[in-house]
Amino acid sequence: MAEPQSVQGYIDQTPSWPDGTPTPTVPMTRMQWRIWLLATAGKFFEGLVVFMTGVALPLIVQEFGLSPAQKGLVGAATLAGIMVGAVTLGGLADTYGRRRMFVIEMLVFVVFLAGLAASPSFGWLVFFLFGVGVALGCDYPTGHLVISESIPSRDRGRLVLGAFAFQAVGALVGTALGYAILVSDPQLDAWRWMYAVVIAPATLVVIARLFISDSGQWLMSKGRRLEAERELQRLLEREPQYPKQVRLAEEPRASRLADGAGSRWRDLLSKKNRRATILASVPWFLQDLGTYGIGIFTPTILARTVGHEVDRLHNAASVIAHDIQAAKGAALIDTLLIVGIVAAVLLADKVGRIRLQILGFVGCAAGLALAMLQNRVPEPAGTLFLFGGFMLFNFMTNLGPNAQTYLLAGEVFPTAIRGRGAGFAAAFAKLGAVLTAFVFPLVLAETGTHFLLLGLIATSLLGAAVTWWFRIETTGVNLEEI
Repeated sequence: MAEPQSVQGYIDQTPSWPDGTPTPTVPMTRMQWRIWLLATAGKFFEGLVVFMTGVALPLIVQEFGLSPAQKGLVGAATLAGIMVGAVTLGGLADTYGRRRMFVIEMLVFVVFLAGLAASPSFGWLVFFLFGVGVALGCDYPTGHLVISESIPSRDRGRLVLGAFAFQAVGALVGTALGYAILVSDPQLDAWRWMYAVVIAPATLVVIARLFISDSGQWLMSKGRRLEAERELQRLLEREPQYPKQVRLAEEPRASRLADGAGSRWRDLLSKKNRRATILASVPWFLQDLGTYGIGIFTPTILARTVGHEVDRLHNAASVIAHDIQAAKGAALIDTLLIVGIVAAVLLADKVGRIRLQILGFVGCAAGLALAMLQNRVPEPAGTLFLFGGFMLFNFMTNLGPNAQTYLLAGEVFPTAIRGRGAGFAAAFAKLGAVLTAFVFPLVLAETGTHFLLLGLIATSLLGAAVTWWFRIETTGVNLEEI
């Protein structure tokens, strides 16, 4: 009979040839691929909803007659919800389990998305956008955990970032979808259809998530060894079957959390975990200042600097026409998000998380500096500098901090507090996104783009410095050894 192993030991185990030579890779099972695919949905929907809001925003402003402050609330509502959801619902994955929260978060998303499409007033619009964000916020820690706790250590960076890449895919699809709906139905209420078409696919994801295996690592952290063995056997079911039998080694009692006893939030600031908390949270906060601010308001910035200011056009047809043109430009810029995340997937396990995060922060600063030159050179060179700067920013943010902060937040904490740690980091990061989304319209109206870009250059460079000071490299490290 085989010796008992840990959960990750079984997941990392490779079959051997008859002479005892191990195979060089760990083949993924159907269940592992299913979990990965369903986890991509959360990031896809986040990118789609947040970036599609940038296309919908001029129509919403016109329909409800919003002031700059109210416009900022619309842009910030989803991000505020993500912040709350990450720290409240996301942390519950440590108490009630990864799979349960994986299902609940998507169900909440569907309910609030339906309300959003039918919003009768500004107040309800903000409420439903906030609710959508709460669901997406829960997915930050939970989506990461269901992948990282079910796949081989050597593939963790590649597959977690592969799922995260769908945020960029969603951003591009959201912008393109908004554009397509505007072209086919050039009416002020077209923004409602932008959100409504997402309801059906999100419902299918809810149903599919009901049938995945639960995290063996979480079950073992609760002392539920028999359940962990059963779920691990489901996870590793393949043809031909190996391992033939799963026998998990008992964890030391001190490392387990009894049912009903959760990790404590203050554990994140203990001497043992403080460095991890700072590394996971502060650079992510600084990164979100730029990524969400630039992402949401790219159509608005393009309309302001390249064409006419949308907010000053009171004719509905003019608003729609300028929104269509700005959406086309934003879609072009957003393609670099996908190129950047593909580069991150290919390099994260080779170059390392920390190096890529520092390089990305510096590259973001360079892109924003290039965009600032738009007002200092004659046209058409000015427009090329603006587009080129934003495209470089999008590439470098997804190669570096946007991808690596998400990856590190789910890796640097021990299993017992991994959900809370990743949730706190995501919530702290989204505080920066909320501030940016709310302040951007006000500052744009008062000072223009130059001051904003200068501030984001400074925060990007600060992010590189903090990453270096508090660095913890997790590339290829077994999560049970963190």
